[in-house]
Amino acid sequence: MALALVVAAVGSGGDNGGSATAAAAASAGLKASQNASQNATPKETGKTRVLGDGSMSDTGTQPDRPKAEKLKPGEKPPQFVVFSWDGALEGDDHLFSHFREVAKENNAHMTFFLTSMYLLPKSKRKLYEPPMHAAGSAAISFATDQHIKDTLTQLAAAWEDGDEIGTHFNGHFCGAKGGGDWSVAQWKSEIEQAYSFVENWKTNTGWNDIDPLPFNFAKTLAGGRAPCLEGQKNLLKAAKSFGWRYDASSPGEFQIWPSKTAEGIWNFPLELIPFSGKDFQVVSMDFNLLANQGDGSTDGNPLMYPIWEKQARDTYLNGFERVYNGSRAPLFIGNHFEDWNGGIYMQAIEDVMKSVCKRDGVRCVSFEEMADWMDAQDPAVLAKLRLLDPAQSPDWKTYIKK
Repeated sequence: MALALVVAAVGSGGDNGGSATAAAAASAGLKASQNASQNATPKETGKTRVLGDGSMSDTGTQPDRPKAEKLKPGEKPPQFVVFSWDGALEGDDHLFSHFREVAKENNAHMTFFLTSMYLLPKSKRKLYEPPMHAAGSAAISFATDQHIKDTLTQLAAAWEDGDEIGTHFNGHFCGAKGGGDWSVAQWKSEIEQAYSFVENWKTNTGWNDIDPLPFNFAKTLAGGRAPCLEGQKNLLKAAKSFGWRYDASSPGEFQIWPSKTAEGIWNFPLELIPFSGKDFQVVSMDFNLLANQGDGSTDGNPLMYPIWEKQARDTYLNGFERVYNGSRAPLFIGNHFEDWNGGIYMQAIEDVMKSVCKRDGVRCVSFEEMADWMDAQDPAVLAKLRLLDPAQSPDWKTYIKK
């Protein structure tokens, strides 16, 4: 049985296929910087409260945020689908802006896991002090100034669309000396720097003619996904101290209703879904589909692109149909903004969004909205939902009694 878990993203520009920029602030000063931006006296500009150096602002309640409601006795659960994106850079291919439009057309909210060093100019790269690596180093490339500006525009627009801005941390280090080797203290340093790059992008870039982001990252950041899905054990311990609500770093768990970790954080994993045309399951992420097609190359045989695209689309739909007609467990899908194998995985995801998000009972939501709904439920009801196999469809009128 061939089953690939997540490997380091392959392709130019790391997570998103574009060039990227790394740098950050020294760990010792980062927490103070974070606290300062949270506690700074904001300037008043109409309804907007500008925070800190003007990189962020408080614009009030996020638009289009749905209210979570408790399941009623006998009610069938909604079918949740979460589309998430690692890296979240607006590169030359403009995939960030494209999928924002696709989501709006299909009544979907998404989660964008921002690599925070993408907001740091290359000239300031040595501000980033990655755990176990030299200052200013990263496993991915740096963003151009234009890409930073474009990404800032898309982050602001995404939040105003109702999408979530999560974190993919900074340097994307995997394997030896990567997240799997980091201590709790080192993960805290990486997290503090992820906050700092967003909170201080104006200071670091010197660009004062760009509007602040319409959210306070210190308050809105609710969770993230570790690069290559490595290091979750110590990451969770670090995340608890920041009050995060969920983590999306688990690979290859069964497609069942989620539960909380020992740290009290919702575990929203990439899931095992039936690989179309094969007798095994595959992790619900574009790179894992690629790793099981051909020789796993990101630039494979073009004659196979139509076949692989259909296989990718059908695999996601297999995972969806199994629970939509079964247990109604959420479907979690992970993606990268990339052009692997001619962009076939991007087209597959777009097709899936168009196919499922407007179906009866389906809610395409962000991870934060998923956490809202889970928090609103009776724990006893959630415990009973977790007893269901993915394809098991009970008599909902009698199964949910509370």
